[in-house]
Amino acid sequence: MEIKQYTNDAVELLMQLIKTPSVSREEAQAADILCDFIGKWGMPFQRIGNNVLIQEEIDPKKPTLLLNAHIDTVKPVATWTCDPFTPTIEGDRLYGLGANDCGGGLVSLLQVYRILRGKTSQHGTGGAEQHGTGGGMPYNLVYLASCEEEVSGANGFALALPHLPKIDVAIVGEPTGMQPAIAEKGLMVIDGVARGKSGHAARNEGVNAIYEALDDLVWLRDYRFKKESPLLGATKMTVTVINSGTQHNVVPDECHFVIDVRTNEYYQNEYLFAFLQKHMKKCELTARSFRLSSSHIPIGNPLVQKSIQMGMVPFGSPTLSDQALMPFNSMKLGPGESSRSHSADEFICISEIANAIEAYCNLLNEK
Repeated sequence: MEIKQYTNDAVELLMQLIKTPSVSREEAQAADILCDFIGKWGMPFQRIGNNVLIQEEIDPKKPTLLLNAHIDTVKPVATWTCDPFTPTIEGDRLYGLGANDCGGGLVSLLQVYRILRGKTSQHGTGGAEQHGTGGGMPYNLVYLASCEEEVSGANGFALALPHLPKIDVAIVGEPTGMQPAIAEKGLMVIDGVARGKSGHAARNEGVNAIYEALDDLVWLRDYRFKKESPLLGATKMTVTVINSGTQHNVVPDECHFVIDVRTNEYYQNEYLFAFLQKHMKKCELTARSFRLSSSHIPIGNPLVQKSIQMGMVPFGSPTLSDQALMPFNSMKLGPGESSRSHSADEFICISEIANAIEAYCNLLNEK
């Protein structure tokens, strides 16, 4: 088949996925559809919860490449001007929730798997998939459509990880304009609390928990981490939520707040948490998780070098993905633009899908 037919197959699948709501933790029907298409194209698959895995002919003597993208979406925002669950093609654009993040990468990488594994299709009523061996490839190829990516859920990539073979490198199909994101910021969410003593506001009684928190909040606002990354910039922390008090005449005895921390590759979450707690004068901190660390792949990795030879420009990504859960080298590379993600009237260009399929194949060609 030509790239055009693989593109048509990708768009057909993506339109079916858009029609099927797949908000994080509610991806069962979308996974069903994906399994139906994979089966129709003659490829064996494994269903792990709502994750869908294809791995065939694993030769332990060869390195293994993982192609990964996610099937879940965020909830649609209120400002959509059309139905987010009705796929609509206008010119080159395909509109629909999840079209860009990351349906385009999901369906493109699946077609690339078909191509590189030597699969060809006979279309039409009663068409059957013709199987190629793919035995000449110098590496093993694995495809994983993961769920719960938008919430870093326990039943997403983390659930599928033990079922994967040893992975040497991965391509994550997030929308990057088909430029390689070779570093990604990590995330740590921290809950803070300052404690005081309640009292009557008119009588100047008690210890005001808001005032107890002030010095620590000012330090969090003003502190700057010294190690800046050429790809990811500075590690940043932002107090994003604060809550205290019950009514106007009661001195509050607790002040709760939330810190959003975005780390570069120079700071591990556990170290950073201990550093912050050490500098708190009155507040107690609790990290919700340490597992979403910053990730990066060396610039000298052959996959990165091949992308540079093809004219791609490596960069650092501020947004989080399943890369944070990958204990192996990985880079983000996918059709679409990150700026369209989580926005009203989200779209992917059909030409972007076609160009991505071709670019992926050229990147992964051994020559």
